[in-house]
Amino acid sequence: MKRAIVCMDVTKRTDNQRKQRPAVFAFFVSFAVGLTTFLLSQSTNAAESTPASTASGEGFGFDEQENQIHISLNGKPIVDFVFRDDKTPRPYFANARLVNGLQVTRNHPPIEGVDAIDHATMHPGIWLAFGDINGQDFWRNKAAMKHLRFASAPKVADERLTFATECRLMTSDGQSLGLMANDFTLTARPHGWLLVWSAEFRADQQPIIFGDQEEMGFGARVATPFTEKNGGLIRSSTGKQTAKQTWGQTANWCDYSGAGPQSGGIMLMASPNNFRKSWWHNRNYGFFAANPFGRKAMKQGEVSSVSIAPGNSMRITFGALIHDDHNLDHDAEFDTFKQLISN
Repeated sequence: MKRAIVCMDVTKRTDNQRKQRPAVFAFFVSFAVGLTTFLLSQSTNAAESTPASTASGEGFGFDEQENQIHISLNGKPIVDFVFRDDKTPRPYFANARLVNGLQVTRNHPPIEGVDAIDHATMHPGIWLAFGDINGQDFWRNKAAMKHLRFASAPKVADERLTFATECRLMTSDGQSLGLMANDFTLTARPHGWLLVWSAEFRADQQPIIFGDQEEMGFGARVATPFTEKNGGLIRSSTGKQTAKQTWGQTANWCDYSGAGPQSGGIMLMASPNNFRKSWWHNRNYGFFAANPFGRKAMKQGEVSSVSIAPGNSMRITFGALIHDDHNLDHDAEFDTFKQLISN
């Protein structure tokens, strides 16, 4: 009897399995189709996103993290590109250093007891920001340059690292003012490396209007030992020196360097192709910036207002040379910068 019961049970299960085969087959077909679709979508997304890393060794390399890219040169870390940050909602380069490990921008975030901690989120390293666009403050992080995507993924070619991003200019209440498209190029130089940052602003349904403030343009904060307060020196292409003498003056470039054989510096440059020359907002505590917008704020004339009409665009380009020699040929480096941006 037990065998009969067993046989009956087996037969019933077999019949049930036969009835279920079409459903099971359909399930697996559906699963296979879904899995294939998922894998294809992942492949497409991977092609559109930033590559995760490149091989280390000679030349530039990079390693993408969730909100930033760690960039290296000859296998050594040199800078972090941050494209998403809640505290500083705009793109910037932090903790810039030379291949020998010498840090040239202030620690980000600044370390209390080591660095002055003023402007902790406003001066992250090297940045492009504006205190007044349509009345919105992108310098003090009240409005945001919201990262949208990598228009061009990081790529190493011809001994350079290049990539491009797109940001949406967002007001403090979440309204869009227009698009900011950024092109970045990093090039090795005999005394360090050069960053070229070119930004195009595209107006949508309303004009983009740049106001008149000191806090406008391309800025950097040097490492604490290199500040003028600690013996460092600011020089400009005009031959003037010190923060006081160069402040508010136009120049092709300004260099902020430390003193001594183990010191480094940053040379900021403004493209001659910009809509006009930059005035310089330089301070003895380690901050300096090229500002083509703040004419009255820099005490050089009437109030400035630079407007981009709907459907139009404007491009501005700057360079930052991270170097190890406060006696380098600055004019020759500026000529190299001009040649790079003309290609």
